[in-house]
Amino acid sequence: MPTLSKVAQVLRSARFTRAAFQHRVLAGVEHRAVLSRPLATIVDIGANRGQFALAARHWAPRARVVSFEPLPGPAAIFRRLFSNDSQVTLHPSAIGPTAETRTIHISARDDSSSLLPISAAQTTFFPGTAEIATTPVPIAPLANFLQPSDIAPPALLKLDVQGFEYDALLGCLSLLPRFQWIYCECSFVELYTGQKLAADVIALLAENGFHLSGIYNPSYDAAGHCIQSDLLFQNSER
Repeated sequence: MPTLSKVAQVLRSARFTRAAFQHRVLAGVEHRAVLSRPLATIVDIGANRGQFALAARHWAPRARVVSFEPLPGPAAIFRRLFSNDSQVTLHPSAIGPTAETRTIHISARDDSSSLLPISAAQTTFFPGTAEIATTPVPIAPLANFLQPSDIAPPALLKLDVQGFEYDALLGCLSLLPRFQWIYCECSFVELYTGQKLAADVIALLAENGFHLSGIYNPSYDAAGHCIQSDLLFQNSER
């Protein structure tokens, strides 16, 4: 459920308002702080209906946006939303270590769908996100779609893949040196069966030259424990 503050921010922009009413896409205004920096390339893994890409086009208007979304329904909405925007490209695929077909678990809220099974903890903390179906989707390494020269600096890699972050990053390893920032949703409890947690993602990125530089949009349980958050990493060499 979007907060009143988020709705108010959306209504301040004519483009965001049109997207909300015509396409039922609520711009990811909560990512403004990360997007309000010079960016030439944004790789958007787990694009869903285009919430993040829409915010990116607003706050990083010069950036080329390359998005990935394997679910046909959200991908169709994404295409309609950006049908006249030459700066945005969508690939109907997930990102992972190997090229294959995998089963995705479709949530009642499609933005909570995952390549990992949806656990009881996910539906407890986020009611209305239970699995309603499964379907096969393609998955491949990022290098199957982009060459290093396609990623003009400064570049941001964003991942919002519902528990599959670690595996998706493994599928990006060869291209990670091209990015100045990585912005990744991470969990502190197992919301999807078998997922790697925030500590694992932080360690993987540290091994590959990225240090944690920011924490955004945390979610808490009733006892005040942090469930998940968006983490920003910076390339130590850039």
